[in-house]
Amino acid sequence: MTQMEKRTGKRTALVLGSGGLVGGAWEIGVLRGLLAAGTDLTGADLIVGSSVGAVVGAQLAAGQGGLRALYEQQLDGEATEPAVRLGVPTILRYAVAVLRSRTPEEYGRRLGRLALAATTVPEADRRAAVARRLGRVTDWPARPLLVTAVDAVTGELTAYDEDSGVPLTDAVTASCAIPGVWPPATIGGRRWIDGGIHSTANAHLAAGYDRIVVVAPSAQGSKAVLSPARQGADLAAGGAAVEVITPDAASRKAMGRNALDPAHRAAAARAGRAQAASHAEAVAAVWTG
Repeated sequence: MTQMEKRTGKRTALVLGSGGLVGGAWEIGVLRGLLAAGTDLTGADLIVGSSVGAVVGAQLAAGQGGLRALYEQQLDGEATEPAVRLGVPTILRYAVAVLRSRTPEEYGRRLGRLALAATTVPEADRRAAVARRLGRVTDWPARPLLVTAVDAVTGELTAYDEDSGVPLTDAVTASCAIPGVWPPATIGGRRWIDGGIHSTANAHLAAGYDRIVVVAPSAQGSKAVLSPARQGADLAAGGAAVEVITPDAASRKAMGRNALDPAHRAAAARAGRAQAASHAEAVAAVWTG
């Protein structure tokens, strides 16, 4: 049975966007706050995950310890990975790439060249770090999960699922391969970079579902890369009920300027949980009709 066949008759989709370790903590906080308000999104008929959203999505789809446990993990202060930072030259290359690109594929090719030329930790070390973050989740869950990645050469987006023949850890490692920070992941003889390069949410992959909630730590968009709000509007124009959640001012302050610094995880999770209250009514209306 193909993924498309599995979508037939499905109603709800949860989209989890990219945003580093800190963004993942914020996503979990938002979901925890919505659960406290009475809406559990973890039972979605489809979960779409990009970059850190792929990690969170895999954990939720597999039912690893439950949402409450995942939230508490964000508060424990344990540094699961060292803090890293995009250097100024790399940030400038990102900026130039987005300004010169007309399509997400062109943007992906530009950042793919950056990623392929960068000096980083070995691929095996990075895969091991992602495996540690996934914990007991080693196999594709039974529930539908899409994990995005971008071809470093062509700039094209792919969405791995359990039918792809790619191990879950490899797919998530590819989805989290931030250009200039982590090495591109090798799958099937091709090199893959962060799924959030194509767009920070990739919410278009939920097209065809009736009720969609997008939780995106980054609200950014450009002429080449569609923002979560724009993708949500396109889904709504297609007839879906959609709610898009991106960080408010308090959440942005709590998350800080470095999404790759685990020291901000606890503050981001708490801010996400607090922000959820302002979306609870709208999310409930979308999810339950």
